[in-house]
Amino acid sequence: MKNKKAMLFVVLVVIAILALPVANLIFKPQPSVALSSTASGDFVTVAKILDAKCAMCHTEGDALPFYASLPIASGVIQADIESGLDHLDLASSLSSEQGQGLSEPALAMIEYTINEDRMPPTPFLAMHWDGALSSSEKKTILDWVAKVREETHRSGNAADEFANEPVQPLPAEHGQDPVIAALGDKMFHEVRLSGDNTLSCASCHGLDKGGTDQAQFSTGIDKQMGDINSPTVLNSGLQFALFWDGRAPTLEAQADGPVNNPIEMGSNWEEAMAKLKAATDVVEAFEKAFPDGLTPENVMASIATFERTLLTPSRFDRYLRGESDVLSDSEIKGYEAFKEYACATCHCGSALGGCSYEKLGLKADYFHKQDGEPLKRDNGRFNVTQNERDLHRFKVPTLRNIEITFPYFHDGSTSDLKEAVKTMCRCQSPKPISDADTDLIVAFLKSLTGEYNGQQL
Repeated sequence: MKNKKAMLFVVLVVIAILALPVANLIFKPQPSVALSSTASGDFVTVAKILDAKCAMCHTEGDALPFYASLPIASGVIQADIESGLDHLDLASSLSSEQGQGLSEPALAMIEYTINEDRMPPTPFLAMHWDGALSSSEKKTILDWVAKVREETHRSGNAADEFANEPVQPLPAEHGQDPVIAALGDKMFHEVRLSGDNTLSCASCHGLDKGGTDQAQFSTGIDKQMGDINSPTVLNSGLQFALFWDGRAPTLEAQADGPVNNPIEMGSNWEEAMAKLKAATDVVEAFEKAFPDGLTPENVMASIATFERTLLTPSRFDRYLRGESDVLSDSEIKGYEAFKEYACATCHCGSALGGCSYEKLGLKADYFHKQDGEPLKRDNGRFNVTQNERDLHRFKVPTLRNIEITFPYFHDGSTSDLKEAVKTMCRCQSPKPISDADTDLIVAFLKSLTGEYNGQQL
């Protein structure tokens, strides 16, 4: 009798376990059209696959299964959706061109996830037996990723074997007007832009220090201290926005900020222009470079033009262009480890970063080490958008010249590159990293130290 009761109990448990996934096959939620409703061209087929297999957790407002309102299930499902959106919001990653504007990080994330067979996750598949990506669906998506990358993101100077890499070499030329760039160089080093004539852009972005000041926080006018680390200005023209929170959409807009900041240059354009207009050589130089001469907008434009010339080609660029002998075995293995640990899903493109906002602390809490209340700088993109989903989301920094742009992170919390790699893997990577692989990635990162004006940085 006891055996029969035990057997009956087991049968009932099995039936209960199977009930939901079987019901999912019978009572399917309304198919998602979050991506496919406006898709066109090659993206149509891909959008339908992503809608069917990914949209539930990677788009907002998608239809949920019938059991999503149950007490336990609702919490689990909502947590999965929050995590999915934190990692990648597919809908917001698409432009109006429907797929052709998909960001480099989104392409890299989709590619990595499929190649590593990480999505859909096992718990999801346990409840949705038809949720797995088929081999043909994976191929369709990967072929599309390669096509979009070729059409919109490839630098055009990578060797064929690296044409579909998430990381691309720097452009061969900067393409900027040499006259305006030379004038911008002078303005970049012009101390009269500051209130007390002691500070220039170069004070916090020294070209001899990797485009930074190699300080945790920069010292501004009257020896005031900032509270956020100064990013490098090198290769900044390749980034889609400026500042850690992305509040400046262009280099021109970025150049406007420090002059007006009371902690940085402590001036304003009226005051700065009065000093510059008193200098005959400056006035004449702007009259030659711009039809309307010396204006605040033209000062900003000249600085931005100069900054777009600050490309720093490295040995790694030569490697991507086909020179296989310029990197050591450790550096090459480090690049492979860099991709294996998903570093290249965010630090991609020709700048190895600077083309997306990502949440800091996807896998572990980055901010736990802090004492007291969180600081405003830690809010990241939220400070600009006031969108809760942007809390702790930062513009991904470029990794070029990372060896010499210490200290690292928005809070400048460490100058140890190996420690920075460990922290990133702990907080962001889907897999734990060994000391040996950490050393390999550090070796690779050092190969990104480039040249400027023919001189090694």
